[in-house]
Amino acid sequence: MRTKKILAAGIVFCMGIQLFCACGRSRPYETDKVYVGVAYYNQSDTFLNQLIACLKERLQEYGEECLETSILIREAAGSQRTQDDQVKELIDAGCNVLCVNLVDRADPSEIIDLARENDVPIIFFNREPVAEDMMQWERLYYVGAFADQSGIMQGELAVELIQSDPFVDRNRDGKIQYVILEGEAGHQDAIIRSENVVETLKNNDIEIEKLSNGIANWNRAQAQNQMLQMISQHRSKIELVLANNDDMALGAIDAYEKLNYTESALPVFLGIDGTDVGLEAVRDSRLAGTVYNDKEGQAEAMAELAVALVSGKGLEDIDFQDERYIYLPYAKVTKSTVDDFIKR
Repeated sequence: MRTKKILAAGIVFCMGIQLFCACGRSRPYETDKVYVGVAYYNQSDTFLNQLIACLKERLQEYGEECLETSILIREAAGSQRTQDDQVKELIDAGCNVLCVNLVDRADPSEIIDLARENDVPIIFFNREPVAEDMMQWERLYYVGAFADQSGIMQGELAVELIQSDPFVDRNRDGKIQYVILEGEAGHQDAIIRSENVVETLKNNDIEIEKLSNGIANWNRAQAQNQMLQMISQHRSKIELVLANNDDMALGAIDAYEKLNYTESALPVFLGIDGTDVGLEAVRDSRLAGTVYNDKEGQAEAMAELAVALVSGKGLEDIDFQDERYIYLPYAKVTKSTVDDFIKR
């Protein structure tokens, strides 16, 4: 009988050990340590690099104040499959909250499944997943800005310039001939920015004529190449260049400089994002204006939300829209206001 009792006790002990090991595979949070894993689509994106730099600074400040914080960063070089693998790597490395800038905003399911299986919340940023995907799990959040607002503001900058300076219409035909440099084909923000800037011009009774558009994937070098083709086709007819971001606006300027156009022969250039190089170009009158995408505000919101999700404190103090979303407003930047944004 004694032998049977010892044997039974041994079996219970072994079962207990197995149960303990199984529980050990789950991911209990360490509330005093915030390990942030950042996955973003491409390191060539100037705005995202500056946003992530701001996030690193803010997390470091949290670390100096009260919490141990660390950050691991992975860029996917434009491959969703690569990003899926990187998210798994970040989770396996011990990250207890993720900040994800999707390669393909319509394909987040594998990332969401990985995070849910390991109980690691996700803060999507800059590229907003579709609403249906955001409903897959209650621990999904988004930080960004309204794309339509940026297009409207870029249109308002163009309206103000056209109304105040008759020389924008260089050929004096009573309408503005324009081209658009767009981000990725089919990308939501690119489509919305392009549509809203044109609609704003029309709504303000500006007569316009579209000469061409080109996809430049948010990239300065690609924008230069696209602009060179447009110039060869339309030459001096182009009076306004509308770019979905600052890098592409600067790429357009690069094209004209490469062809040695004089300043008086240049069209008006407008960008979006308010990157450091974009703001410098506005200050130097190379860009007529840009629309400031609040990277500091977004980084602050991401850091605050990451800390709250891990620590379990402060979530109720965050100003969400529809319980999951944080949006920061854009702002118009002209030469008269650019110094205020450079100081940020």
